[in-house]
Amino acid sequence: MTHNLKALILDAATGFYTIKRYPLGEFFGPVDLGLHLAGKHNAISMGVGIFAGSIIPGSNRLVVTGFSPAWGGFYVSSMGGAGLVFDDLGINLLSIIGKSAQPSVLILNRQHGEEIEVSLEPLPVTKIWDEGEKGVYAMLEHVHTHYSHLYEYTPRILAVGPAARYADCGGIVSAPIRNGKLTDVDTWAGRGGMGSKLYQQHGICAVIYGGTHIDEDFRDSKVADEWFQARYEQKMMAKDLEATKKYRFDPDFDTGGTFGVNYAKNASTLLAFNYRSIYWDEQQRREFHKQHIEDHYLKQFNSETIATKQFSNCGEPCVAVCKKNNGKYKKDYEPYQTLGPLIGIFDQRAAEKVNRKADSLGFDAISIGGFISWAFDCLDSGLIEPDDLGISGMPRWDIAEFDAVQDSMHNAMLAIEILDNCVGKERKIDLADGARKYVRRMSRQKQARLKDKFLINSFARNGWMVPNQYWVPGVLSPMPAMGRYYMHYAQQYFPPRLLGKINVDRMKAELELDNLGICRFHRAWAEEMIPLIIEKLHGKAQDLELNTHVTARRINCRNASVMWESSLATDYIVSYLKRCKNESDRALPELDDWLKRFEDDPREASLSYWYEIRKGIDESLFSEFEYQKQPDGH
Repeated sequence: MTHNLKALILDAATGFYTIKRYPLGEFFGPVDLGLHLAGKHNAISMGVGIFAGSIIPGSNRLVVTGFSPAWGGFYVSSMGGAGLVFDDLGINLLSIIGKSAQPSVLILNRQHGEEIEVSLEPLPVTKIWDEGEKGVYAMLEHVHTHYSHLYEYTPRILAVGPAARYADCGGIVSAPIRNGKLTDVDTWAGRGGMGSKLYQQHGICAVIYGGTHIDEDFRDSKVADEWFQARYEQKMMAKDLEATKKYRFDPDFDTGGTFGVNYAKNASTLLAFNYRSIYWDEQQRREFHKQHIEDHYLKQFNSETIATKQFSNCGEPCVAVCKKNNGKYKKDYEPYQTLGPLIGIFDQRAAEKVNRKADSLGFDAISIGGFISWAFDCLDSGLIEPDDLGISGMPRWDIAEFDAVQDSMHNAMLAIEILDNCVGKERKIDLADGARKYVRRMSRQKQARLKDKFLINSFARNGWMVPNQYWVPGVLSPMPAMGRYYMHYAQQYFPPRLLGKINVDRMKAELELDNLGICRFHRAWAEEMIPLIIEKLHGKAQDLELNTHVTARRINCRNASVMWESSLATDYIVSYLKRCKNESDRALPELDDWLKRFEDDPREASLSYWYEIRKGIDESLFSEFEYQKQPDGH
């Protein structure tokens, strides 16, 4: 029996839609099918993998794809749990083309096997964003109050905030609904500005979906246990419990979640004050980490969240319970890092305040945090004045006299002023064309040194992406989609050309999980077992491997990554290399050679290092893998 992927293609300009079927094997999921439809229609697509609704742990991510307004190239963003309810629609993908004449909510409902009901209703977005807690939370509540009664079973809601209207880095938020109420466990498809795409290019400010459709999902736990027993000598749930301990609770660090574990082990690699910490010696980083993170920022998290076991999941039953809350405040590492230590905040009360503000406005917190850290650095360095940003004062970045409580709150309130100045008709800071273009314009108006303090990955003319918060060269690699974990981000040193190839290996592994809607927190077993499960159920493991390679190649064919534009990026790489040399217990001649080249001519060495990574990327993707199936061997 041939298995098909079903895609609902909606023209938001007219409300007309059609359902198309694509054979499994030609396409495997929301990434490769989303890439196909983005190329044809510049569509934004959101969908689930073929295991959604099944017994496979972590298989219910909602994957959003399209050409990113922030990055510029094809992008993949995803949120946990939201695919479980999407599966009740009986489709694999929703693809939106065209633009609604007015900002609208998209309503999708399927009752008892009938045809999906599709409608668009205009909403007064400005009025709604000013209700209640405002922004995305007001939009979620409004749609829940006015439309949830249409559903026999609990629906799921997606929403955007003012950032989607006024900037290119607006995200899409959702939250599980339990006992008739929206929970505080908000989940985000934040990176890439897909909320900005949904609103600006398609006129959609919210989506509500659900239904009663039941399909034949794989739910045989006995068979699944046999597969896992053969590989790991453990049943499926036991292996998943072991693989996800970091995200639940890791006894090795006496904490849990990305926030807890990452901060428990990053004393020597701390990133703070717009990356100024890369210039400190290791002892200084460790002492600052001890005083302001281990004994305060992390200690607060452990006592308030870990000790009280405020753990939850994203909307699907999952042993990882990776969502760590303190009341309504959800604590993840990267948002609480970029809108935390990176901008000079080391206190939970201050971090909660600024993160909640960024979230309510609908910003990708990592992107906007990187922008604010640049702004604070320029202010503290005397390159710009508070009036240039429309704010009332200067950040407190004196590390010798830093007060974790008072100075953090002072910096948080200034950050909130910046956030408020990024939205609205009278906004002082215009990020409509992205932060990279804004910084470039400011550099021309003020002085060129401004752009040297903005650490981003650049793509084409205006594309930008604040790097993942790990002090490694992988996060500044010229990969075709940065900001995701489509690169190597462990600390181990590799020569740049080899790093490019290892980046591709990581990209393909992550792409495969995304295309099947599997949460990467389960990757410790999923990367090995999912191809086996595909083979057992569909007999297409080889097709999956080939498809993943080809999809990576097709994404990379549009790779318009641009050489680093700031001297901070060069310093970031050089300081990493010096740290590797200091920490290595063996001779690394090539590392010594790179350090000498950077010392002799930093600009030339930067170009060579960057292009060596790019060569490794292209060499790895221009392999013979795709051509092995050709009859003539060419």
